[in-house]
Amino acid sequence: MKKLFILLLSALTLMANAEGEKTKEVFISPGVISIDILHQDEMIKLQRIQDRDNEISNFYLKTTRGKIQPMHPFAPHLVETIGELEMIDYVKQRSTGDDSILVIDTRTPNWPVITGGIPTAINIPYTKFKNKEKAMEIMEDQLGVQVDDIYDFSYAKTLVMYCNGIWCGQTPTAIKALLKYGYPASKIKYYRGGMNAWKSLGLTTADL
Repeated sequence: MKKLFILLLSALTLMANAEGEKTKEVFISPGVISIDILHQDEMIKLQRIQDRDNEISNFYLKTTRGKIQPMHPFAPHLVETIGELEMIDYVKQRSTGDDSILVIDTRTPNWPVITGGIPTAINIPYTKFKNKEKAMEIMEDQLGVQVDDIYDFSYAKTLVMYCNGIWCGQTPTAIKALLKYGYPASKIKYYRGGMNAWKSLGLTTADL
């Protein structure tokens, strides 16, 4: 009788595990496993890595890099600091053709080669924003700013900017430069978690 009970319990456990495996998807948010995103004319799935044994890449294991960035490093300018779900929402909007939004990876070009970038992003290194002449060219050619005797920001894009994460100063440097040139703080979003947080959640990356 005891052996029969043990066998029955084992069978029920196996059945429970089998059922459990079907519901072990890794979610972005409640009920959302993946989102179709158009990146460089190619449709890709934005999702978290579904392998439950997956771990963060070795590149981001080191804990001694950089300096911790404040949550709101741009005071008195009211630049909004955003998290992953807000970033994903901007990526979705950009993917569906909203040209008023631009997702910018501000890291120097070697970084995106190593880690990949966030889908829909373009790479504009922070060093280009530090140089006023180059920054003016970028603002006029890519950011929707009309540059004449004065800068007209009426049609300036909403910039969603990121770098490596909370220890990385590349995006804060780029944003501070843009604010100095008069770019509206309301049209700049700072994804403080950056690639370190993005990769730690196993979210899809893309070649930029």
